Amino acid sequence: MANKIKLARVEKGLTQAQLAKRVHATRQTIGLIEKSKYNPSLNLCIAIAKELGKSLDDLFWEEL
Repeated sequence: MANKIKLARVEKGLTQAQLAKRVHATRQTIGLIEKSKYNPSLNLCIAIAKELGKSLDDLFWEEL
């Protein structure tokens, strides 16, 4: 999950701070999400997906 978010963020040319500002979170929160050390709320997941132009499945679905 974490690498998918970081890759999508980098593809968009955004820093953690820029993404955080756009989704009304802190840079630290984005960093923790990218390291799989924080489980974001559904609302934050949706905001991140919209901002990165991805679906929730693209970013958060884990293949078994």
